[in-house]
Amino acid sequence: MRRLLLLALLMLGSGPTWAEQPAECRVAENLIESNFRLPQVTRALKAKHLTVLVVGAGSSQLPGSNGTASGNAYPARLQHALAQQLPGVDVKLTTDIKARRTAAEMVKGFPAALSAAKPQLLVWQTGTVDAMLSVDPDQFSQALDKGINIAHSAGADVVLINAQYSPRTESMIALGTYAEDMRWVALQHEVPLFDRFSIMKLWGELGTFDLYSATKKLDIAEHVHDCIGRLLADLVIAAAKPEEPPVNGSR
Repeated sequence: MRRLLLLALLMLGSGPTWAEQPAECRVAENLIESNFRLPQVTRALKAKHLTVLVVGAGSSQLPGSNGTASGNAYPARLQHALAQQLPGVDVKLTTDIKARRTAAEMVKGFPAALSAAKPQLLVWQTGTVDAMLSVDPDQFSQALDKGINIAHSAGADVVLINAQYSPRTESMIALGTYAEDMRWVALQHEVPLFDRFSIMKLWGELGTFDLYSATKKLDIAEHVHDCIGRLLADLVIAAAKPEEPPVNGSR
C-alpha cells in the first residue's frame, strides 16, 4: 500500500520550469522528476557555495584516453551548467569514478570520499555493473540503502542516476529489474532519481541521437553527455528551490 501511495504522489508532482536547453536536450525534459527536495543544496545555495561529489562507474566517462578528465563528460558538463544557472554561487565538483564497480563496492569508499570532499550533494551513478554481473537484486537494494544512509549521515543530499541505455546491449543485459529497484529505493528514501535509462531510450527511439554509433563516434557521445549534464543541473536546481508557502491559508 505504501508503495502505491508513493508512486501516486510521484505521478502527481507538477513539473518545474526548466532552463532553456538545446533542442535535442529538450526532447527529454518531461522525463525529469524533481519531486523530492534537496535541503542541503538549498542551504548551500543560500551560502553561495555548493560542493558536489559524483561517484560512478565507466558510463560516467567518455570513450578514449581522456575519460572523466574530459571537460565534455557529464560531470564536467553538470558543473558548467550549474555555474551558468547559479551566478554568484561557487560550484565545486569532484569525482570518484572507476570502471567495473558494483554499488556495494562503491559504498565501501563512501566514508573516505565524503570525508575528503565534504559535499552538500552526492550524485551517485550505479546499476550497470550490477546488472552485467547479475548481482542479487536484494543485495543491490541493500547497497543503495546503505549508501544513501551514509551520505545523509555525512550531511549530503543524494541524487541517484541509473544505467545508460544502449540498443546494442538492450537484449543482452537485463537492466529493468535494477532500474526498478533504484526507483523504489529512491521513493523510500525520498531522494530524486535521474532516469538516464529512459531519457536515452527516448532519444534513441525518436532518432534524436544515433545511439548505435554513440560508442564509436565521440562527437555523439559528447552531445549525449552534454545533455545529461544540462538536464541533471535542471533537476538539482528545481529540487533545491524552497517550498512555496500555502496560498490563502490553504494546506
